[in-house]
Amino acid sequence: MTRVKRGYTARRRRKKIRLFASTFRGAHSRLTRMTTQQRMRALVSSHRDRSRKKRDFRRLWITRINAVTREDRLFYSYSLFIHNLYKRQLLLNRKILAQIALSNKNCFDIISYKIINQKENINQIKEEKNLTS
Repeated sequence: MTRVKRGYTARRRRKKIRLFASTFRGAHSRLTRMTTQQRMRALVSSHRDRSRKKRDFRRLWITRINAVTREDRLFYSYSLFIHNLYKRQLLLNRKILAQIALSNKNCFDIISYKIINQKENINQIKEEKNLTS
C-alpha cells in the first residue's frame, strides 16, 4: 500500500507558532508543546499589562503632580489641588498637568495660584453678601 503524505495545515500552524516564539529562550522556542504554552502565556500577559500600563502611568502622573504641589505650600496637597480644579471647571487631565509640572514649573505655579486666589475671592464675596443681608 502506498504511503499517504499528510497535508500542510498542521505544519503551517506549528510554523506560525514557532515564528512567534522564535525569540524565547531554550526549549520555549524549540519544542512545539512548550511554544504553544508560552505563546498563550505571552498573549495573556500582554492583554493584562495593556490595562496595567494605563494604571501605572496614572499613578506616576499623580505622584509627580503631588510632589510639585507640596513643594512650596505647607498645607496644600494633590487632592486639594484636583478638588479646586474641578470646582473652577478647569478641565486639564493629569497627563497634561504632570507634563506642565515637569517642563514648565512657573506655568504650573501660575495655575495653582490662580485657583487659590479665585477661592479666596469667592470666600470674600460670600462674606460680603452675608454682611449686607
